[in-house]
Amino acid sequence: MSAWLGSWRREWARLRASPLDLLLISLFPLALGLLMLWSFAAGQATQLPIAVLDQDHSGLSRQLQRMLDAAPGLRLAEPASDEAQAREALRAGRVYALLVIPQGLARELKSGRAAHVSLLHNAQFSTHSGLIQKDVRSVVGTLSAGIEILAREKRGQPALAAAGGFEPLRAGLGSAYNPGLNYQQFLATALMPALLHLLAMVAGAWSVGRELREATVNAWLAQARGQAWPALLGKLAPAWLLLLGVDLLILQALAQQGLMHQGPALLALHGLMLALYLALGAAAALLARSLRLALSAAGFITAPAFAFSGIGFPLMAMPEGARLWAEALPLTWVMQAQVGLLQQGWPATRALPLMSLLAAASLALLALGAWRLPAVAADPRAWGRR
Repeated sequence: MSAWLGSWRREWARLRASPLDLLLISLFPLALGLLMLWSFAAGQATQLPIAVLDQDHSGLSRQLQRMLDAAPGLRLAEPASDEAQAREALRAGRVYALLVIPQGLARELKSGRAAHVSLLHNAQFSTHSGLIQKDVRSVVGTLSAGIEILAREKRGQPALAAAGGFEPLRAGLGSAYNPGLNYQQFLATALMPALLHLLAMVAGAWSVGRELREATVNAWLAQARGQAWPALLGKLAPAWLLLLGVDLLILQALAQQGLMHQGPALLALHGLMLALYLALGAAAALLARSLRLALSAAGFITAPAFAFSGIGFPLMAMPEGARLWAEALPLTWVMQAQVGLLQQGWPATRALPLMSLLAAASLALLALGAWRLPAVAADPRAWGRR
């Protein structure tokens, strides 16, 4: 039996003897990945509830409410009879925004004076708030344009000239990437590698740290004929294969929905990312000589990594220290390459430099772990430590 195969068989036997460990790197991430895809299956947020406090009770205010209710992103959840009731609905979370139509709105507009409606929105929910503001601006702008064009026509201006004169300068807005604003394509595809990289580092730290905790490092190394490199590779290979298999299934599910581009390149990118974080977890356990410290390091590095990846908050807007930390995390660069491959039409060759760096970093971490393993195996003080 080869040295690598001995370590491989030993690790598979350990996983079969511990079903919970096996589930954490197979069915558990698969279930979470499918749950994320299902959660964002709608693609876009629609029918966000808002309340309207109509203090004018005019035909114009009722027309504005009908137009708001017809907007795909909005739903008039409940009429508000007074300001206290409206604010209570907003604070209770039954609605995400409150539109106040002041008394005398129609009268002001008919007299040719400017009038205002007020939108109070819960900015704690930034996505909801942004979508509601966009739709309300669109509806109010459409109604306002219609009123102004009608007034110009009454003054004798031709309809075509009235429409063109109302907005002589227009901005043509178009999305270069993800034009449909599909949140499944934007967010669900980003959350999956974030989950996998966390599990990969935890699996690397756990599989090696467990040998320290159970004082079986010598038995593990002996199974690999005393060779550190085959011992590490055989130890980490089962977790790598299982997590990569989960990733493949999720990518296939995305492909079924037409959201997958450059699938082989993306799978290769994720495979190298998983290898790097598995090696990082193993190296942390061997350097710290403690399962507890290795798992703490895994949590410290991977748990907040998505927040620093530039997906939810731009890297360029971060303070210098936060940006440097973000750029030191491999996940940040993996996310940028994934966005390029999935949404920006990158050719696969453009991701090759990053893949090369990920492969080199993985080999360096494996070399560090292989260098530490014999020393740890020969030091009884490292055995049995948690």
